Amino acid sequence: MKPFLLTTFALLAFAFNSILCRMALRGEEADAAGFTGVRLVSGAIALIVISHFFGKDKGKMKRGSWPSAFFLFAYAACFSFAYLGLTAGTGALILFGSVQMTMIAVTILCGERPTVLEWLGLVIALAGLVYLVFPGLASPPLVSSLIMAAAGMAWAGYTLRGKGSSDPLADTTGNFVRSLPFAAVIALVYLPNLQLSTRGIVLAVLSGAITSGFGYAIWYAALKYHTSTRAAVLQLAVPVIAAWFGILMLGEIATLRLGIAAALILGGISLTIFSKKI
Repeated sequence: MKPFLLTTFALLAFAFNSILCRMALRGEEADAAGFTGVRLVSGAIALIVISHFFGKDKGKMKRGSWPSAFFLFAYAACFSFAYLGLTAGTGALILFGSVQMTMIAVTILCGERPTVLEWLGLVIALAGLVYLVFPGLASPPLVSSLIMAAAGMAWAGYTLRGKGSSDPLADTTGNFVRSLPFAAVIALVYLPNLQLSTRGIVLAVLSGAITSGFGYAIWYAALKYHTSTRAAVLQLAVPVIAAWFGILMLGEIATLRLGIAAALILGGISLTIFSKKI
């Protein structure tokens, strides 16, 4: 029961990052730069508290790194700006599709030889992503889609840099703290356009402290119960969860294009992941 509860909470947290961001931006409760800044600050504070009570390393700033912090900031900033033009489900699908395909591409560039099934899965997933953003009446805005793809690549970079961490919680805490100067810079750049209502701040704090800070910490706790393959496949459920909650809570519409693209992207990535076991 414990692995199930931990995993379910983490996947819901990942999906609700999309829901909370869309709630704030769509209702003009917050601007993208302001939402990013509050999210990272509240995430850093939450992780410092978690690390203080449960962490092995009390010197939070001794862990983590500036390159990883930049990847974290780039992900968070691109994530927010992309959601100015994307629905929750579409954004989550592009994000997690980009994450998985980037990580697969990196393994190929590092010399790993994909099998025929892995190549087939990658091609199918890429075709689904292209189909989703291909110009048409039902296609999402191209610029927003590209920004979300960049967010996925940044998150993949952050994830790859964290592999082999001896203390993921302390490293994550240090990275969040180090991301704050980057957030301050973008806040200054967009200072004339900063817009944060009380509700917008609350949504950003929930995204940073709960669905990011606590969510990432709980995901790390859940990972010890899963193989790498299972963990990768489980994350593919996030776009589906985000799409459903987007429909229920935000009144978003599930288009046929989104359904077909989701089947291609998630199916292709699943084929690539499972082919390693064949």
